[in-house]
Amino acid sequence: ELLDKNLTTVRVFSNNFPFVFLFANFGTLAIIWFGGWQVIGGRLSIGELIAFNTLLGFMLFPILTIGFLSASISRAGASSQRVFDVLDAPLDVKDATDASILLPISCRVDFDQVSFRYPGSTRDILDSVSFTARPGQTVAILGTTGSGKSTLVNLIPRFYDVTRGAVRLDGNDVRDVTLSSLRSQIGIVLQETRLFSGTVRDNVAFGRPDATDEEVVAAAEAAQAAEFIMGLSDGYDTVIGERGIGLSGGQRQRIAIARALLIDPRLLILDDSTSAVDAETEAAIQETLDRLMREKHRTVFVIAQRVSTVRDADLILVLDEGSIAASGTHEELLRESELYNEILGSQLLSPSESAA
Repeated sequence: ELLDKNLTTVRVFSNNFPFVFLFANFGTLAIIWFGGWQVIGGRLSIGELIAFNTLLGFMLFPILTIGFLSASISRAGASSQRVFDVLDAPLDVKDATDASILLPISCRVDFDQVSFRYPGSTRDILDSVSFTARPGQTVAILGTTGSGKSTLVNLIPRFYDVTRGAVRLDGNDVRDVTLSSLRSQIGIVLQETRLFSGTVRDNVAFGRPDATDEEVVAAAEAAQAAEFIMGLSDGYDTVIGERGIGLSGGQRQRIAIARALLIDPRLLILDDSTSAVDAETEAAIQETLDRLMREKHRTVFVIAQRVSTVRDADLILVLDEGSIAASGTHEELLRESELYNEILGSQLLSPSESAA
């Protein structure tokens, strides 16, 4: 639809633009022709003729500007319609009529026989998933593509409602509390990072505009982003483009992690959010996150592709076709899970890493 609008606008602009300039030039020609006779007849001075011609230019400029703006106006109309379509779309997830305010949580997360299927589908993406994450724990989720990793964590902030079973925070079913009080306590960093046109500082402080410079820097340091930010032309005042144009994928991800840390969530979800950074930086980020979350007794969910990223997690869930095929620590899964060892072997880890 947007493409069709743009093409229509270009055609109309191309067809009408010559006539707009022709009209403007005819106006100038008329002033010179009529004014010239007035000058010859002594009824008008040359200065007055030039003044009239200048005034004509001032009158025609807004008309020409409208012609130039017509393309932008048409595109803006199509874009705004798409935005309003999204804003006006009916919500599948709403507050219950008797929903209560979720008080600050201690971060215990319980999945109780959770099954989920997308609307219109006949296949369960998750099937009878049960586990408990205790306050201060790091829970890692591994599995093949399409095994339900992202769907699982999306049920915690209630982006979707479970088909069967229940997701509970500190014993509270997430369907029984208000969405605002639930989501205000959760920080999420997705693989596809969303940055905005503005300074690096504004992007880091997006969730907390009132944050001090010291807090912004501390969050950036925790996300291993401070060094590269200071290497930019204007440091934290460097202006970046929409979606982080001008930054690498790893740099964008680190800014997104810093943004999440700055809001100090009680529960942090990292959905493959370090996939674009190198292994050394990823290890440093994970080490810092583990330390900060344990100190504050926060719970972290980490979706990762690399076992090396999550080997120190308190609980590792291995998903296979929507079910938990195995769970435990790295050492326990090495002994007990064939699938975990297959994933580990496919990533070509060295023997020393596998045995550690």
